[in-house]
Amino acid sequence: MSNIALITGATSGIGEACAHLFAREHYNLVLTGRRLGRLEKIAKELNNIYNVEVIVSSFDVREREQVINNLSSLPDKWKKVNVLINNAGLSQGLDPIQNGSYDDWETMIDTNIKGLLFVSKIVSGWMINNKSGHIINLGSIAGKEVYPNGNVYCATKHAVDALNKAMRIDLLPYSI
Repeated sequence: MSNIALITGATSGIGEACAHLFAREHYNLVLTGRRLGRLEKIAKELNNIYNVEVIVSSFDVREREQVINNLSSLPDKWKKVNVLINNAGLSQGLDPIQNGSYDDWETMIDTNIKGLLFVSKIVSGWMINNKSGHIINLGSIAGKEVYPNGNVYCATKHAVDALNKAMRIDLLPYSI
């Protein structure tokens, strides 16, 4: 099998655009997201346009057991991932800190930080076994500069920036 890219949050926006970009470059794809119907539609479209193999796995990156079960159940040939695009992420609420919603905070922290970690742990293990790979964690300018009422979202994107730097150090000995 040729190169494989695994993309989280592939049902729309940047994730879907990444899927088209990698498919155009002849990567086979593992697309993940919460909306199975969207994933299936995009997979069919990519296969028709670019003649690449695409499989989908529908789960919520916030749910550790879903991540583990879905990624672990992929056929072995699909675990030869060359590129991981950690794209799944979101912003909820635009309140000053004192008026923020606990639910919004938990959703952003669980998606933007923990989801990235859950997926990265599994896929980086595959990459270590394969002795190579690239991990791209999509962040935001909010990971460099804060803005009014963006408190928790900005904090999660600062965390993504820190994780990028730390993962680079930890995984460099494995050519990742």
